Amino acid sequence: MHLSKLLSFTQLLLSLPLVTSSPARYLDTRASWPYGPLTTKGRWILDSAGHNITYAGANWPGAADTMIPEGLQYSSIAGIVGKLKEMGMNVIRLTYAIEMVDDYYANGMKDTSILTSFQKALGTANGTAVFNAVVKNNPTFSANTTRMQVFDAIAAECLAQEVYVHLDNHMSKAKWCCNTDDGNSWFGDTEFNVTNWLRGLHYMATRASGWGALVSMSLRNELRSPDDNATLVADAYNWADWYENVVPAMKAINSANPNTLIFLSGLGFDTDMSPIPTAASLGSNYTFLKTDFAFADKLVIELHNYATTATNCTSLEASLYTDGYNAMNPADPSVVNVFPVVMTEWGHGQDAATYQTVYQTCLSSYLTGIKGGWMVWVLAGGYYIREGTQDYDETWGLLNHNWTAFRDEADVVSVIEPMVAGTKIF
Repeated sequence: MHLSKLLSFTQLLLSLPLVTSSPARYLDTRASWPYGPLTTKGRWILDSAGHNITYAGANWPGAADTMIPEGLQYSSIAGIVGKLKEMGMNVIRLTYAIEMVDDYYANGMKDTSILTSFQKALGTANGTAVFNAVVKNNPTFSANTTRMQVFDAIAAECLAQEVYVHLDNHMSKAKWCCNTDDGNSWFGDTEFNVTNWLRGLHYMATRASGWGALVSMSLRNELRSPDDNATLVADAYNWADWYENVVPAMKAINSANPNTLIFLSGLGFDTDMSPIPTAASLGSNYTFLKTDFAFADKLVIELHNYATTATNCTSLEASLYTDGYNAMNPADPSVVNVFPVVMTEWGHGQDAATYQTVYQTCLSSYLTGIKGGWMVWVLAGGYYIREGTQDYDETWGLLNHNWTAFRDEADVVSVIEPMVAGTKIF
């Protein structure tokens, strides 16, 4: 896309009605945060009084082997949520695995304790040690506390500190994500049981409906080619199969919790939503039209971007636009479905140089220019276990290894906080 068109796109979006002050001063005094339920109108997410909301936050992983959100052996839940607030963020993308729900049903509708889960994933000795550290930092927990109760506790703290919860189904099998041969890539892949996935979405939407801070849910993280299954790739890795699975998934969430926003992810590790804004043919006589759904005002597009080697900002912006950000431009004559778009994953190593690259500076400029929501990967300073390594250090983490401070203060001050100020509406 020509630079002049990109500039026109940005100018158009900024000319649309926008409220930048806190809605608390306008809302009925009986209303309370998060001023929900949230809805969408055109390219904006709106609160219950019709004021614009833009997400600015981070990912908090909870979908790996233990099925427990990371970092609690080093910090309290309140401390971790407090770090988000310290950066000015307003949302957390909290990930979970369908396996957690599968275990619940397989065990006679009884959730697994965190002690059992740590011991199973880390071994009896290490698991017990990590459990003891978690309880020391979070003394309301005990050997009887379950995995889902940890999610409940995080949501309660987010409500107390006024941080939105976006609940993300990251994997079916609980483990590190993602690659194309991990069995979790596509509907019907080795470990991606579609029936269980739909059940899991419905269950989590139902449970989370009581959280207070929950405002949105995803359908599935980073759909991708299932390269461990050549037949599945040939027969099903296409937009028609996407449509056939996404529609019942949207309905599973909406039927359980009609108040929550539903985020739609695309192909290629969620880097491609190109046929959706333009209502292009998906094959098999399918076309995605927002007007086909009674809950059209609950739908949001999510995209990921890790083009960390980009050398040209104009080229990166053009690809973002055609991959799905055109959904935010109602003046584009090719756009049929206008949506809000949120970049739910992007990120880079937290070091002294990477935050100054074309990739980072371009994304910062682009997202702030269009008031586009985002959630950086990743908040976590490390993982209980990742790909067999226990106490794994996360060099992309905003927090240091023991979750006590920012890993690279310069990155937070120079990139994250300005992006928060530039995109977050309240």
